[in-house]
Amino acid sequence: MRKLFLPGLIVVTAVLLIARLFYLQILDDSFKIKSDNNAIKIVYDYPERGYIYDRNGELLVANQPSYDIMVIPKEMKDLDTLEFCTILNITKEEFIKKIQKAIVYSPRLPSVFLPQLNKNEYAAFQEKIRKYEGFYIQKRSLRDYQVEVGANVFGYITQVNDAIIAKHPYYKSGDLIGMQGVEQTYEEVLRGVKGVKYRQRDRFNKDIGPYKEGIYDTIAVQGKDITLSLDIELQKYGEALMKNKRGGIVAIEPSTGEILALVTAPSYDPALLVGRERSKNYTALYNDSIAMPLFDRGLLAEYPPGSPFKILTALVGLQEGVIDEKTQFGCSHGFSYGRGSFMKCHCGGGMRDLNVGIYKSCNAYFGNVYKLTIDKYQKPRYGMNAWSGHMKSFGLGHFMGYDLPPGRKGHIPTSKYYDRWYPNGGWRSTTTISNSIGQGEVLMTPMQLANMMATVANEGYYYTPHIIKKIKGQQIDKKFRTKHVTTIDKQYFKPVINGLFDVYNFGTADGLRVEGIEICGKTGTAENFTKINGKRVQLKDHSVFVAFAPRINPKIAIAVLVENGYWGSRWAGPISSLMIEKYIKKDTITRPDLERRMLEGSLKDEYDKVINGFYFEPKDKKIEVKENNKGNETSDTPKEDEKEKSQKNNANIKTTTTTDKKKKAETR
Repeated sequence: MRKLFLPGLIVVTAVLLIARLFYLQILDDSFKIKSDNNAIKIVYDYPERGYIYDRNGELLVANQPSYDIMVIPKEMKDLDTLEFCTILNITKEEFIKKIQKAIVYSPRLPSVFLPQLNKNEYAAFQEKIRKYEGFYIQKRSLRDYQVEVGANVFGYITQVNDAIIAKHPYYKSGDLIGMQGVEQTYEEVLRGVKGVKYRQRDRFNKDIGPYKEGIYDTIAVQGKDITLSLDIELQKYGEALMKNKRGGIVAIEPSTGEILALVTAPSYDPALLVGRERSKNYTALYNDSIAMPLFDRGLLAEYPPGSPFKILTALVGLQEGVIDEKTQFGCSHGFSYGRGSFMKCHCGGGMRDLNVGIYKSCNAYFGNVYKLTIDKYQKPRYGMNAWSGHMKSFGLGHFMGYDLPPGRKGHIPTSKYYDRWYPNGGWRSTTTISNSIGQGEVLMTPMQLANMMATVANEGYYYTPHIIKKIKGQQIDKKFRTKHVTTIDKQYFKPVINGLFDVYNFGTADGLRVEGIEICGKTGTAENFTKINGKRVQLKDHSVFVAFAPRINPKIAIAVLVENGYWGSRWAGPISSLMIEKYIKKDTITRPDLERRMLEGSLKDEYDKVINGFYFEPKDKKIEVKENNKGNETSDTPKEDEKEKSQKNNANIKTTTTTDKKKKAETR
């Protein structure tokens, strides 16, 4: 038996190999039709992309027909180049360049000669197409935006490049792909599956029908519709309020983590990136290194949070047991924390407990709380790590995992960070005291600020912010339904929330109350530093405001940051109150005076000061700058995947440095 085993195994293996070869070469034509066989033409049937709706069912993004002229260089015959170029309104040089590019891609395979013809161009070319062998028309669909807002949320679609094709074999030359926003995140859901048809041709290159009666053909599958958590009316209102201003607005539903509004200012009409003018329009937007409309400030801009950060300072102090809600500290118009070191305060001075400290925004109170928190531990590094751990439990200092492509971590310093700056030791709580009021080395994005307020509204937990609400036929990602619990016990949120409510009753936002809505909020004024010609200079402060409402069973949490907006209650605060009322009351605005001032108000003159070569220090000392702060030059044809890095380098948003640990901070 053993003698027969080996010969038998060899015989069986040989039979299997012969059978497989027979099947592949005689019975199965799938490999044959995928080769460059001139007798078979592959035609793709492109499905419509899925539609995009807002949370209330309003259609935001649909589709419109588009026509691409395709070329197969090897099949081209002699043609009237002048007539051809005249019909398509291109030059002979452009014609030659496009043909050469197609030949480089493949002489035998189709590639896009001219994309995205409109109906009139298509009709003119269709009449003459019989004269131009080697050319044919491929029908596709482009996006048709039903609204003029939300460009940063939607993203756009563009042709794939060679790098994408190499990485994703599904795509062929001329295919479209989603870039940025939900178009990129949910590309595989929205794009559907393209159909493939194999057409047989005779020796005269005429179509004689489907190959093998169409047994290898596949049907196109339309993309799935998606519903966003966005409230488009709130988004429209936010973009209108931010006209002629720079900054971001993020609004979140606390109970779910759904993003209600994501505003970046300035923005642009998403329709600009559709059609044959897309490339030209994109280049113009990209090269605007001053206003940076392609830079999503809500997700990418990292600012010092200013006084809203005092909310976390208080919560950590309560959790660490260094204060309770009755603990008092004296304020002498500031906080003296060392020889010659004084942090100014505008609360008016006097004894401050937790509630008054919050609604008066007392720097001295929170400076003391922070100092006690760090000094509670045997060594400052232990205290700093404990403090940092609490902060990170709120989603700070790392990527949050939301479902939009861009993002920044912000910055929450740890002991290792300060050890690098002070390698011989010597740093302590007073060295880092500016962290207590949201200055120092702390940086947050508007998204993180809004999520912080959603967490406070929930009394200690949050859901990862997300823009998707529903995908037709499937569930959204589980991570968006997972609760994240902070390191702060629930019992400590109540007294802080009471203080935030009194900000509107007795404090820095008492002029921003909305009738019938109990709002809890916090004003902020974040110092604004930038570098001009290598010199660190101070510009007008950023206006910051965070809030949630109603106080009981909150429906919305919001963060607003207006660059160079002076102080919190001047711009960011009114915009927050109006956004909250718009969302909760829908069509009713009870503060038309406030609304008019925000809609008509402009900070253009403030931004022009830097462009024109001037900036202002805190005492309004006018300083002339020799060169404009215009950032680096960019090419006429920038690579889209490099825009984020370039715009980040040019952005006027970095506002603090680590070499000025003991600066005199003024926040309100």
